[in-house]
Amino acid sequence: MVNAVIRNFSSSSKSQQKLLALLVLTLAVFLANGYNPVSLPGMAKGGADKQKKIGTLTVGKAAPDFKLNDVDGKTWRLKDLKGKVVVLEWFNHGCPFVKKHYDSGNMQSLQKRYTAKNVVWLSICSSAEGNQGFESAEKHKAMFRDKKSAPTAVLTDPTGRVGRLYGAKTTPHMFIIGKTGKLLYQGAIDNNASGFSKEEVLKADNYVAGALDRILAGKSVTDADTKSYGCSVKYSKKKSVN
Repeated sequence: MVNAVIRNFSSSSKSQQKLLALLVLTLAVFLANGYNPVSLPGMAKGGADKQKKIGTLTVGKAAPDFKLNDVDGKTWRLKDLKGKVVVLEWFNHGCPFVKKHYDSGNMQSLQKRYTAKNVVWLSICSSAEGNQGFESAEKHKAMFRDKKSAPTAVLTDPTGRVGRLYGAKTTPHMFIIGKTGKLLYQGAIDNNASGFSKEEVLKADNYVAGALDRILAGKSVTDADTKSYGCSVKYSKKKSVN
């Protein structure tokens, strides 16, 4: 087969050779970077009617209940939020992908827009002590204040129990839970996994905004299970049993 390709390449015109070389180079770059077209956000085998399951949880099923304390010491339980739309945002302010959404004002804009519509927005840090992103409650409060952030609450999950329960893999990783407690969206914040300029971030197709707009309008979410991108969540190496 290889010999046949070489013979065909040799007998091709110069323009055909250039095109073939470009295609081979493009394929090599994609393979080297581990890209898989069917696993990109919003894409699936068989079209929209047969969307591939990407996240750990199942969209449409009950979201796992959890209990976490916020940076002010208040305890939050998901079951207490029935009747509200809830957003879970995994963050780590040392991660450049999180920084791009906060430095551009994108994340704060989403928080303000949807908390004003009675959405509960919970920002969660699952970084273990000693790992990037782990901070004291006072430092978290100061950082969110300096960034003019507006989540409903900032929760800490240093054991990683809740992060692992949800299958949170990256920062950011986004989850939306409906009023009845069912998971309605999980995955990436948007479709821009590489651009870091303010203009690129703000021009991206924002999956979370799109999903929230449909949910608040009483509509079902399209592309409800996308592949998140960002830095890996800095979990403790010891899995929590609590």
